Amino acid sequence: MASADVRAELDCSICLHTYTDPVMLRCGHNFCRVCIDRALDTQDESGVYTCPECREEFQERPALMRNLALRNIMENLLCTPHKETETGIFCTYCVDSPVPAVKSCLMCEASLCEKHLRAHSKSSEHVLSDPSTSLENRKCSVHKKILEYYCTEDSACICVSCSLVGEHQGHRVEMLEETEERVQNLEERWRKA
Repeated sequence: MASADVRAELDCSICLHTYTDPVMLRCGHNFCRVCIDRALDTQDESGVYTCPECREEFQERPALMRNLALRNIMENLLCTPHKETETGIFCTYCVDSPVPAVKSCLMCEASLCEKHLRAHSKSSEHVLSDPSTSLENRKCSVHKKILEYYCTEDSACICVSCSLVGEHQGHRVEMLEETEERVQNLEERWRKA
């Protein structure tokens, strides 16, 4: 989890994305070059410039110093292969630079990195799963709801609407998670046999 904490330090406080071309103000705070340039542009008319982080004032537009050490740390850390990058699935919301997804939301049909997962809705409708590129396959083609149940009579994955008012009404159903777990246990036993 320490790696996730370090990665959070590589986020620009303006755009909330991983730094691109990190620069530093005299006060020591870092930003993406484009982000801080835009922020300073909005302050041009007033003639007083402030750091978006600490609000230190500058009488002249502050010089932006490239932070080569931060850029090197960021590149090394983000290029280091780790468990999440093995899936090849990246966060839907990190458009500036690919960040590995740690979970996918079946409701939103989106993959989420650590940062976006923290901000994601905790509502029970938002079902999280391991990162996946085929999220649409986890939804009912008729009702567009998440497949949460398994109909044992028809050997099919179904949504709650299918089990209550659809063609599987009155059938014996199980939670899909329980069925998947049982199948995995059987497959494991078959491999060992």
